[in-house]
Amino acid sequence: MSLTLLTTLCGLITFVILAVLAYAFWSDPDKGLQQTTHRLEKLPLVMADRYTAFAILALAFTLYGDLNILILFFGICAFMGFADGLIYARAGHPHWKHTASGILSTLALSVALAARLTA
Repeated sequence: MSLTLLTTLCGLITFVILAVLAYAFWSDPDKGLQQTTHRLEKLPLVMADRYTAFAILALAFTLYGDLNILILFFGICAFMGFADGLIYARAGHPHWKHTASGILSTLALSVALAARLTA
């Protein structure tokens, strides 16, 4: 087995684990918390490390300069912004910061797509 194939398998395993956990949280948030052993009182710290990780990914992807990766990244960011905005809006909470993130990410996605089409 080549290292490239092993790396691909690692990526697929990571995808499966994350997809299972995402499903747990989407279908039953309490079950998701239980499965991941997250604690509600620690979620602000968990969010801090998640935002840090996404900031590093944004910088790394930008410096790497691959338009396809940036298109994917901006699409993911748009999904997160709109999904979070919808969650808060449905609950009657302020949502515009999240929704605005989705809008800005969609604009960045559009720019990246235009760059890809003209490259």
